[in-house]
Amino acid sequence: MGIIRTKDLTFEYIRRDENDNVEGITKAVNNVSIDIKPGEFIAILGHNGSGKSTLAKHMNALLYPTEGTIWVDGIDTSDEERILDIRQTAGMVFQNPDNQMICTLVEEEVGFGPENIGVPTQEIWTRVEKCLKAVGMYEYRKSSPTKLSGGQKQRVAIAGILAMKPKCIILDEPTAMLDPSGRKEVIKTLHELNIQENVTIILITHYMNEVIDADRIYVMDQGDIVMEGTPRIIFSQVEQLKELRLDVPQVTEVAYELKKNGVPLKDGILTTQELIDELITVTMK
Repeated sequence: MGIIRTKDLTFEYIRRDENDNVEGITKAVNNVSIDIKPGEFIAILGHNGSGKSTLAKHMNALLYPTEGTIWVDGIDTSDEERILDIRQTAGMVFQNPDNQMICTLVEEEVGFGPENIGVPTQEIWTRVEKCLKAVGMYEYRKSSPTKLSGGQKQRVAIAGILAMKPKCIILDEPTAMLDPSGRKEVIKTLHELNIQENVTIILITHYMNEVIDADRIYVMDQGDIVMEGTPRIIFSQVEQLKELRLDVPQVTEVAYELKKNGVPLKDGILTTQELIDELITVTMK
């Protein structure tokens, strides 16, 4: 069974004007059925308003379906008595790490969640050490979170979720406020957690270069899942992605333009090295 599974999930919300009068109903997620396996690295893409963040919030029981069902590790999120189990299983990291930080020291921040659920003190410190080391932030354990860079703060936020021992981490545009260096730090950390700790990663992002190593990609538009597949399959469909107002990785765009101008390259080139190898092959023919 999938770690996250939805069946015909639909979420509607009421739109109101500035005077709080009802304007209508918007269907933010429309009849979505997905099955995410344990240990997968999944990316969800879509332009603003496509429904991807709304779908993510269902995975952490921050929202509940208007229709349909979502299961987190086999637990129906409508079971109010299991909310704590759901949120321990599927942790959520948001765009702005400052919104998740309340403690004066990094190590206290990471230990806050386990302490709240009654983990014994010695076990808390064991988890804090392990999780800070896992995200490469152990040397900053006595630092104030406010003194850290954006990328460092986000890695501490991830460590704080990791200390709850989740099977799955959902990240809603965690690199949106970071510089390129910070984005690389965070994505590298996520892949290491996925590979070394077998944590399922569900990443929502606008940065296409961040998802080329994902296992699978879902593309959303107007609440629907409109594309699904490996990065190579998804990024082979440049025209369709452009119609959905989405970009492709920079090197994929270069290869696409070269092919349009008569260079016989394969579709779905994802890395600079792949493009170099293809160009060498073409020139040797």
